[in-house]
Amino acid sequence: MPFKIITISRQFGSGGRTIGRRLAEELDIPFFDRRIIEELAKKCGFTKAYVESHSEYESGSALDYVPLSADGLHLHGQIITPNDRILKEQYELISSLAAKGPCIIVGRAADYILRERTDVLNVFIHADNESRIRRIVDLYHGVESDNEAAKQIIKHDRDRKRHYRYYTGRNWGDADLYHITLNSGRLGEDNCVSIIRQLYEK
Repeated sequence: MPFKIITISRQFGSGGRTIGRRLAEELDIPFFDRRIIEELAKKCGFTKAYVESHSEYESGSALDYVPLSADGLHLHGQIITPNDRILKEQYELISSLAAKGPCIIVGRAADYILRERTDVLNVFIHADNESRIRRIVDLYHGVESDNEAAKQIIKHDRDRKRHYRYYTGRNWGDADLYHITLNSGRLGEDNCVSIIRQLYEK
């Protein structure tokens, strides 16, 4: 079956979001990243900042290590925290977006949520620390030093890994989970976009 959906998981500062957006423009298909946060904020009644931090980074929950299932969270009658609610709504939203047609989804454990589909191309974007630090300092508002960028890399990657593990039971960044992993620091954004596009179209 040909690919219809692309999920992009990425290290902080690797350019995964930019690669996904450029790819969506070239393929002329919907791109979902911030739009997911906005939609979740509307549905859950939380601020966008709260949803962003709890939909991909936080792992605190009233549940005892409960992976996401095909029906959302297995609740077993336990108390649902705001974080659990966001994750349940996110699961349903991403499944709904994929059902509508071709699209690109960045982060948010989309590769896991859509794991039962056979038309999903799962990509992981990574890069060396030097490239990531340079990108963060150049492009990220409020980060002005290499030292601060390095701290942000450690924090964001750690939190994404912990969050992903908590809700999926998988190891974020494990090459076996993806069809392809690309080093954007060495390949450059243009080549990453080209490679993914070739895989998607063929």
